[in-house]
Amino acid sequence: MPYKIFIDQGHNPVSPNGGAEGNGLREQDINYEVGLLLSELLEEDPNFEVRLSRPTEETSLGATNAESLRLRAYEANRWGADFFISLHCNASLNASASGSEGYAYSRTSAGFPMGESILEFLNRETGLSDRGMFVRPTLYVLRRTAMPAVLIELGFITNPHDAGLLSSEPGRFALGVYNGILQYYGLL
Repeated sequence: MPYKIFIDQGHNPVSPNGGAEGNGLREQDINYEVGLLLSELLEEDPNFEVRLSRPTEETSLGATNAESLRLRAYEANRWGADFFISLHCNASLNASASGSEGYAYSRTSAGFPMGESILEFLNRETGLSDRGMFVRPTLYVLRRTAMPAVLIELGFITNPHDAGLLSSEPGRFALGVYNGILQYYGLL
């Protein structure tokens, strides 16, 4: 039976719940593109079924930030996903901040080792540093999903190098996440 992976492309195309901006890029656009490419990789693999929070570029969830987050968790729960993976881009006032990092509800959650695996392969595919996994039980999509969940910050949209890579080679990020998923499930 295939694993059901819900890919949450963090943020809406416009407010409410728009994402960070940096180096002429919008986080929600990067998240959408990487999520779409990741879903294509998963759909080609008979070990997986996949759903996207934003199946089209125009898909906008909710009329408020809170409703947008609630709907993302609700859709994954309603579908009965086995894993929830939320894709984001990080931002910092320090333009030299760089790399990928992840968040899980707890250290004992299956999201933690999934995140470690994804970060390992993001580093291999993109060369961006692995900033590690962190526990964040306050993040709505980590605490309100019925299945294990991980939130991945692909890179810093405010860092010129990270942003350039995110915009010019989103497929490398999708492949890194995909290979991390494969390793987690023992399929690599």
